[in-house]
Amino acid sequence: MRIVVTDGGRKAAGFKGKAGDCVCRSVAIATGLPYQQVYDRLAHGNATQRASSRTPKRGRTASEGINTSRKWFSDYMAELGFVWTPTMFVGSGCKVHLRDGELPMGRLIVNVSRHYTAVIDGVIHDTGDPSRTGMRCVYGYWSKPKKEEVSASV
Repeated sequence: MRIVVTDGGRKAAGFKGKAGDCVCRSVAIATGLPYQQVYDRLAHGNATQRASSRTPKRGRTASEGINTSRKWFSDYMAELGFVWTPTMFVGSGCKVHLRDGELPMGRLIVNVSRHYTAVIDGVIHDTGDPSRTGMRCVYGYWSKPKKEEVSASV
């Protein structure tokens, strides 16, 4: 896949250095929203999520990772008009990879092992190449359905 190297507006928002903000970057890139706006919303979600036996209470930051399996994250993505499509199931093995022709066209926020990346019309938008030469397995992706798909399902 082709790659466009971008920080999703992180530097323009006044952030410096590297961070574990791949979810924030991917959402900002795929939605076209300002990085700071996405960061603030994700940081709020992190700060208000309850602690569990597997996930400790986190501070108000989106630069140290986001637990995307939390309900508040799914609710946020739904507010943005995105729907989740799983591509890997228990016992199924990897069926979809981060390579040409295996993902649909459109604006996608793709979940790969320990990373999120934005893919827009078959082009990766990230700070580097996350594809591992086309061998990286895609667990699923968030996509925005076309208007006719939404009206047909209602």
